[in-house]
Amino acid sequence: MEIVLIRHGVTAWNQQRRFQGQIDTPLSEEGHQQAMLTARHLAGLHHAQPIAAIYASDLRRAWSTAEPIARLLGLPILKQSLLRERHYGIFEGKTHDELEHEGLQADYQRWRSREPDFELPQGGESLRAFFDRAHRALQTLVAGHQPGDRIVAVTHGGFLDCAYRIASDVDMSAQRQHPLHNASLNRMAFDGKRFSLIEWGFVDHLDSIDSRRD
Repeated sequence: MEIVLIRHGVTAWNQQRRFQGQIDTPLSEEGHQQAMLTARHLAGLHHAQPIAAIYASDLRRAWSTAEPIARLLGLPILKQSLLRERHYGIFEGKTHDELEHEGLQADYQRWRSREPDFELPQGGESLRAFFDRAHRALQTLVAGHQPGDRIVAVTHGGFLDCAYRIASDVDMSAQRQHPLHNASLNRMAFDGKRFSLIEWGFVDHLDSIDSRRD
């Protein structure tokens, strides 16, 4: 079966390089445009091979990205909280620059070094806990479908990073080399035992607004 993972459209906080985590931020106007272009592209794929279901994180920026897709495809959105972004604890609401200048430099460097068991202060998830949740989410999604199905899941950048690593056997602590564009299409296969990559970081459908962000 095939899973099409989509990162939510851009938000003002994305543009400010501000950690969102599980804060429920809305899409920007550009993000809504990205969502509509993504929906139109998926409608073409749906015509060639029907999409069986649409899942989305229950955070507003993901849900709002899924709405035009669901409308054009005539399918309901199935909320799945396991698709949420990582909980970034004390980092949430702060920019990268602020973290380097507000007495949080040590924590920020530990996050950047991708220590698997470092728990972000104030209730944040460790990388390992987040990675395990992402793997569990993928297993949960495929469990409800047949081998030939194609499903869509609208999620977040951090989740996409985990999914890429799961499908390509890249260690969770390795520095990232793959893109995580807003409103990108990222296609994975599941053969009943393991996940693999089909296509990653597709954003050609966004060319009319030329908005690629990692």
